[in-house]
Amino acid sequence: MKTLISLKHINKLAIPALISGISEPILSITDTAIVGNVKMHPVESLAAIGIVGTFLSMLIWVLGQTRSAISAIISQYLGAGKLDAVKNLPAQAIFIITSIGLLIIVTSYPIANLIFRLYNASGLILEYCVVYYKIRVFGFPFTLFTIAIFGTFRGLQNTFYPMIIAIIGAVLNIVLDYIFVFGIPGYLDAMHIEGAAYASVIAQVVMALSAAYLLLTKTQIPLKLSLDFNKEIERFLIMIANLFVRTLALNITLYFATRYATGYGKTYIAAYTIGINLWFLGAFVIDGYAGAGNILSGKLYGAKQYKNLVELSKKLIKIGILVGVLLACIGFLLYKPIGGLFSKDANVLNTFYSIFWIVLVIQPICAIAFIFDGIYKGLGKMGVLRNVLLLATFVVFLPILLVLDHFNLKLTGIFIAITFWIIARAVPLLINFRKQFKPLVKNA
Repeated sequence: MKTLISLKHINKLAIPALISGISEPILSITDTAIVGNVKMHPVESLAAIGIVGTFLSMLIWVLGQTRSAISAIISQYLGAGKLDAVKNLPAQAIFIITSIGLLIIVTSYPIANLIFRLYNASGLILEYCVVYYKIRVFGFPFTLFTIAIFGTFRGLQNTFYPMIIAIIGAVLNIVLDYIFVFGIPGYLDAMHIEGAAYASVIAQVVMALSAAYLLLTKTQIPLKLSLDFNKEIERFLIMIANLFVRTLALNITLYFATRYATGYGKTYIAAYTIGINLWFLGAFVIDGYAGAGNILSGKLYGAKQYKNLVELSKKLIKIGILVGVLLACIGFLLYKPIGGLFSKDANVLNTFYSIFWIVLVIQPICAIAFIFDGIYKGLGKMGVLRNVLLLATFVVFLPILLVLDHFNLKLTGIFIAITFWIIARAVPLLINFRKQFKPLVKNA
């Protein structure tokens, strides 16, 4: 049976994936926008949200790769018509990954102060980092649980239910953020940065419960743990290991970017926080189509439909670049109003406006990198992704960052280095894919 790769079918998967994919950055952006407008120490609060957000994103991206590994295996078995053989895999994967999440709470909670000192945080910013993190971290295992279920749905070619779950979480977080941060006169005292953290945790718990309910009632995939491990658990763990190294390299990039921004002063880390969160949002919008690539490429690869696989890559590149250009245009049209949503501090805004154009210009380039990230995850070729990220981080990003820091370009230097890092991710994957699959199409 041929898998559809029409634009309509791609959008049917991509648009719900887009909406569900932006749930995590929306949690961070909501915290950023609301806390950045409080009356008490708004710049320090914004800086703390940015630093903790970067660290939590690192943890989520490292361990949240479960979604891609589960999706790749499930979709390939679905394409081969052998889904029954991997029905018990998701529950085993969820158990492994949530156990690691609990371990991270136990190990990181007592040393939160040390963790954020490594990001150059000090004084009031450090104090806020620790307060915010010690609440937000309790939502971490619930996020990993939800992400793993999202991967199962993706493998089943279903992005609708993850979208519903994400909408529930995002709306709940926005409402609770506003209530908890600013309070309700006569009923609830304003909780400032702690309120933002509590809002996020509650939203994460509700998303996890919703995900479990929909998986159990709308699919035949059980959540009952079986100690008789599936034969694909070894390949799953190898995928996770490769993605762990890859994502570690990715987060080394974000660590150094955040560390240098923090070192330049509170105005710079606050402006960086706004810029990087908007970059994350753009990335996750494009990632909706990368998600469609992830879902469809696994099924096509499992069914050995190589011609359709190449055709899929071409369509997704065109769509991704178009979306990237559209995001950039919207950003340039709303250049000043966007900044005003996050801060009223003139120094922070001026610094942000000096680099926002870079965030916008690199969106089409990001599209190519993210589309092929999604395709390669669907193919299960995590080793290639690992090698590309290591190259982009250690051979491209870090040397450029150090050189531009030497010339005192500060935040501009950071985002220029990120631009070259994205290029170094996109080009090798594009070349490798064409080299590998074009001969298979000719020989088919």
